[in-house]
Amino acid sequence: MDETPARRQRGPRSDCHGSPGVTIKDLAKRLGVSYATVSRALNDKYGVKHSTRERVVAAARELNYRPNAIARGLITRRTRTIGLVIPDLRNPFFPEVAAGIEAAAEECGYSVLLGSTNWSAEREDKYLNLLAERRVDGIILAPVVRPTAHHASVLPPDIPGVYVSSVPEGVTRGYVVIDNERGGYVATAHLLSRGYAQIAYLGAASGSDTGRARREGYRRALEAAGRTFDPQLVMLGPFTREGAATLIEAAVRDGRTPRAVFCENDDLALSVIQTLTDLGHDVPGDVAVIGFDDIPWAGLHTVELTTVAQPIHEMGRRALRMLVDFVDGQAELDAVVLEPRLVVRKTT
Repeated sequence: MDETPARRQRGPRSDCHGSPGVTIKDLAKRLGVSYATVSRALNDKYGVKHSTRERVVAAARELNYRPNAIARGLITRRTRTIGLVIPDLRNPFFPEVAAGIEAAAEECGYSVLLGSTNWSAEREDKYLNLLAERRVDGIILAPVVRPTAHHASVLPPDIPGVYVSSVPEGVTRGYVVIDNERGGYVATAHLLSRGYAQIAYLGAASGSDTGRARREGYRRALEAAGRTFDPQLVMLGPFTREGAATLIEAAVRDGRTPRAVFCENDDLALSVIQTLTDLGHDVPGDVAVIGFDDIPWAGLHTVELTTVAQPIHEMGRRALRMLVDFVDGQAELDAVVLEPRLVVRKTT
């Protein structure tokens, strides 16, 4: 598990020269004052002379003293750390969410502990248990797909949590997501407005709530335009670049090349574009491609991907703020659904 920001709060440890970590007792012994005096001075409490406080602070800096966050948390029952568990560090969407969370956490005086599950429910459980052991004040989770019955008990029951990007069925509060069905509708309606026929959908077979909602928006847009929804044009497979490449390559090989493809996210869309290009097809001349997310790479001059944008960074910020406000007793957990936005570039 990685911790962000880079400054980690840890207990006593050896530094790069092998000397033990400095404690409050070490400072007290060096200065010839009591443990309580050092503690009060470092925490800016009353009852300490100004000159003594200056001596303590100077010694702490000289000896590179760092407070033991775990020990302090046992006293205050707060560690000012938030756990973040995401499913994929390779997809640029999730690091961007994490960046928004980290930025808001720093503003609020919190640190972030980060774990990536690689879409494994077993790893997700491992990280959630580890975060509970570390006594984090709250957890933000972008969950992997699980059986619905198990979803309600994913987050530790005694730790506040907020879902981000995806939300388990039946959860009515404590999440920040995009209107995925609306996004799927907007993407498909755009392709229809350009006159494309045989619009395919390419996504994950895992059955996530985001994927189901985007496919439903795709279906609704087709039917609203008087088109028949054709299950044969829905291509589902592993939620990876390799999976997307395999799906579109098989369609081309079998003579089922669509005129346009709505991809479940930008990462898959970039893989589809690369595969089509390798197979000798022009994008968008032969096949138009639209993605979903608007990751930083989507707008590069060499890509210019048409996509449905999510406010990814803002999604992370909102999730962190909601969780911290709840932990601080300032607000209840809320249900936040953000609006998608069509960004038209060169691939359609």
